[in-house]
Amino acid sequence: MPELPEVETIRRGLAPQLTGQSITGVRVRQPRLRHLVDVKALEEQAVDRMIMSVDRRAKYLLIRLHPDRVLVFHLGMTGRLGVGPPAAADALHDHLIFQLGPELELRYRDPRRFGMCFLTTEDELLHHPRFGHLGPEPLSPDFSGAYLRERARGSRRPVKNFLMDANIVVGVGNIYASESLYLARVRPTRAAGRLRPLHWERIYTAVQHILQAAIDNRGTTLADYVDSEGRQGEFQHQLLVYGREGHPCQQGHPHIRRIVQAGRSSYYCPGCQR
Repeated sequence: MPELPEVETIRRGLAPQLTGQSITGVRVRQPRLRHLVDVKALEEQAVDRMIMSVDRRAKYLLIRLHPDRVLVFHLGMTGRLGVGPPAAADALHDHLIFQLGPELELRYRDPRRFGMCFLTTEDELLHHPRFGHLGPEPLSPDFSGAYLRERARGSRRPVKNFLMDANIVVGVGNIYASESLYLARVRPTRAAGRLRPLHWERIYTAVQHILQAAIDNRGTTLADYVDSEGRQGEFQHQLLVYGREGHPCQQGHPHIRRIVQAGRSSYYCPGCQR
């Protein structure tokens, strides 16, 4: 599933192509995504509106429409947004097509249909059920080691599960949590509430470093992910522990290990992460 670096990469690709364009029409070929698309709302509230910006909150893409509507996309596992000239024929999994005048269109393609598309308003956005509970952005000033330490007070949850909780901080998915904890030299099974301030400072710094590096490399492609131009990410070539079970770590310890936490694979180095 695309995480924060992948969604941010897609946002950066779409923003210069969409900003200033007007939605002149919409076709919904398949409304049954993860949640049923409100076709009437799209036709009545998205058409004939100019796109003011393309933003991101957590793993959601926010296409802001003049004057106060927000078109929200979540890509699920296989969703893809692309901008280009009108296609001669619709592809099988092209579910939503937004016309941007006679020479351009925005297409949402999703083979597994786990993504979402809905409209809301600027006033409703902060309190929307999909957004109201979300923690801070990990690359924002609201995120810090002190914040993590305070939120972890008394928690018995493993620190990796804690970091992946969007109520705590958004966008630290499975790959990036494993990578960050390796860089911070903290074992993923440690109870979050028992970590010391120095651990949280290392984790905070590592999370920011790993996410920024992944963004700079256009995300991580392990299966389906491509950006808005169809290009794969490059960060998979820089992974330190994720997917490297049995290999030595960069410090020379002989065997990276894999365990399962909350149904997800965690990778760590027993020598580095004591």
